[in-house]
Amino acid sequence: MAIGATVALANVLGVVWQPIFWAIVIGILFHPLMKWIDSRLSGRPSLAAALTVLAIFVFVQIPALLLGSMVIREGVSLYTRIQSGAFDPGAELLRLENLFQPELGQLMTGIGIDLGAITEKLQSALLRSSEFVLSLFLSAGQNAAAFLINFFLMLYLLFFILRDGEDMYRQVFRAEPLPTNQKQLLFKKFADVSIATLKGTFIVGLVQGALGGLIFAVLGINGAVFWGAVMAMVSVLPAVGTALIWVPAAVILIVGGAWIKGLILSAFGTFVISMSDNVLRPMVVGRQTKMPDYLVLFSTLGGLSVLGISGFVLGPVVAALFMAVWQLIEENHP
Repeated sequence: MAIGATVALANVLGVVWQPIFWAIVIGILFHPLMKWIDSRLSGRPSLAAALTVLAIFVFVQIPALLLGSMVIREGVSLYTRIQSGAFDPGAELLRLENLFQPELGQLMTGIGIDLGAITEKLQSALLRSSEFVLSLFLSAGQNAAAFLINFFLMLYLLFFILRDGEDMYRQVFRAEPLPTNQKQLLFKKFADVSIATLKGTFIVGLVQGALGGLIFAVLGINGAVFWGAVMAMVSVLPAVGTALIWVPAAVILIVGGAWIKGLILSAFGTFVISMSDNVLRPMVVGRQTKMPDYLVLFSTLGGLSVLGISGFVLGPVVAALFMAVWQLIEENHP
């Protein structure tokens, strides 16, 4: 009966699982702030929870919406320029081919590489990638009603999780029919991985996106805010991340004759942008999750493909719980 009731409730709540999940994760993340506010108000948890939700809305959501509007505006401009031919990255490969003719052409032909075909594919790929990234923001705008409903559902539930979260936790903890030490490990693993992944993704993405957008603006690359936001998004991939953006940009600059700018971008991307990931991610994510990088990468990719945007947190959480459960089995059945 317990299993049946749980499955039935899960089906009922399936449509709104994302605001529930995010309310839980954000509630865990901002619980220390709520407790600090509560201590300053001499034990008024309802008011402390309401002020915490208000602070999250004002200092997190509003700046994110403003940044999103800037990204959409620059994305539309960039997409229009690529489509109209004002910005033609494929022409840079043709310039490289003409610069080293006939030696380069003979070498490429000898190993079965057609630079003309590569040029067409590069231009098509950049057009499609910018169109895809732009479509993500535009689809979010088109589905604004559903987004706003889920957003306010999340805020509404977040208030109760902040206010009553400790009682909820104790009730679930007591009801779970596992030995106490195993329950403590699993609950702690969920909290640690959720917080570490969210904090790590936000901090690394913010830093790398800001650094990438800054160097693009300094070098005079069009759409600096747009490409900075794209780098912030792709930074969730631990192994490749922002190199997906700044490496092609550096190559285009170099083959286009802007050697100094290309080398500056290459050096900055290698020793500043990428190194910030190598420094920050282990500090924020690795030490808490205690998961190998390859498992974080594949669980993040799988989570994003299966669950959408929520998967970048839920994917590593599922992988961490998988490791924890099998660790418990190994310890209990050596």
